[in-house]
Amino acid sequence: MNADLSPYTAVLVTSYGGPNEPDDVLPFMRNATAGRGIPDERLLEVSEHYMMFGGRSPINELNARLLDHVRAELDRRGLDVPVVIGNRNWLPYNAETVGQLAADGHRRVVGMATSAYGSYSGCRQYREDMQAAEASTDGVVSIDKITPYSDRDGFVNANARSLVAAVRDLRGRIGDDALRVLFVTHSIPISMNATSGIVRGTYETQHLRVATRVAAIASAELGETLEWELTYCSRSGPPHVPWLEPDINDRMAEVKEEGIAGVVAAPIGFLNDHMEVLYDLDTEARATARELELPFQRAATVNDDPEFHALLVDLLLERAAAARGELDDVTCAAQTCPVDCCKAPPRHTRPPASTPTAEGATV
Repeated sequence: MNADLSPYTAVLVTSYGGPNEPDDVLPFMRNATAGRGIPDERLLEVSEHYMMFGGRSPINELNARLLDHVRAELDRRGLDVPVVIGNRNWLPYNAETVGQLAADGHRRVVGMATSAYGSYSGCRQYREDMQAAEASTDGVVSIDKITPYSDRDGFVNANARSLVAAVRDLRGRIGDDALRVLFVTHSIPISMNATSGIVRGTYETQHLRVATRVAAIASAELGETLEWELTYCSRSGPPHVPWLEPDINDRMAEVKEEGIAGVVAAPIGFLNDHMEVLYDLDTEARATARELELPFQRAATVNDDPEFHALLVDLLLERAAAARGELDDVTCAAQTCPVDCCKAPPRHTRPPASTPTAEGATV
């Protein structure tokens, strides 16, 4: 594919956002839970997750690193365009970033989200964020978003490499004893799962497909057939609203009873080590494993994998080719999400005690 990004002159990476210092935490949490009626007292309780890590989120630094990787890959292909970040819930907000692009003379922008899967909060809501940012420029800037990319080889292969490394590390501790791979992603309400991914299948189905491919590649590399299953983390919301299960902590207790000697947590639902990974997996899940005396190894996320960076640039170039009308109808259609895809599910009333969702999440 020729390295031609026209008609686009800039790349917008949009993400969830996160606090940079302790004073940011409560305002950020208010933004992330706006309209849900959650009192500050409850937000302060959840804010302790951030305070455990110095009152700041790792997502901002990790996203900056991802932007550097994308810039380097674009440069390698002879493309010199600005790559900028805009966030949903914290500085810099999407509207601010897009406003600056407009002031700098950019009119056509290609956008991508730090979420690989299709769902309302993982894809459509980011499209809505971009549309709102467009509107804030009175239509001066037009943004076209790439579609979800969990099914692409660059994403699957990067996760497979991480899984191979994690299994080898755990094998060094448990030898040939029974091992279970627990693929893990952010849980979402069952109602949101039902409305996700008209083209690609539900959110859950998308993850199962990725897990199947990742496990097959890793099994071939390791010379053993890996036993695996899909689990979830980071459930929030009122208890009466059903979310996708099982939770990784619950499942670890069960596999321990089944005689499994060690588990690998493979976070295929996340691009980098943001709060869901650092707290929900590296802190909570690891603590659960310790209590169970169950050897635990967490696989790396894909943020720093060169093949993943190459994939992202490939996707940007494919979207540009579609915008120029250079792709056939079927391929071109795959570059855009249907109008009715990943609609927002009905919002359930959230009692004040419900737990807000942290940064980097799909919801």
